[in-house]
Amino acid sequence: MKNAQCKKCLNKFYEKEIYTIQQFQYREEPSYKWSMRFFEKLGINEWDSLCEKCMLFYSKESDKKWKESKI
Repeated sequence: MKNAQCKKCLNKFYEKEIYTIQQFQYREEPSYKWSMRFFEKLGINEWDSLCEKCMLFYSKESDKKWKESKI
């Protein structure tokens, strides 16, 4: 039964397919602390559920913003 809901797109998905921004702690850059601030500005906390599609979107967006901030 699909009972988890994505914070961004609001689609329902299976619990075993949940992604959270905690996955970003394993990236070398940007730091997890930077990522937490980025998501905080978007109203997403570290326990909010995301589907795979939205997680990939935010991964690309945060990487883009990180690179822009280094210029």
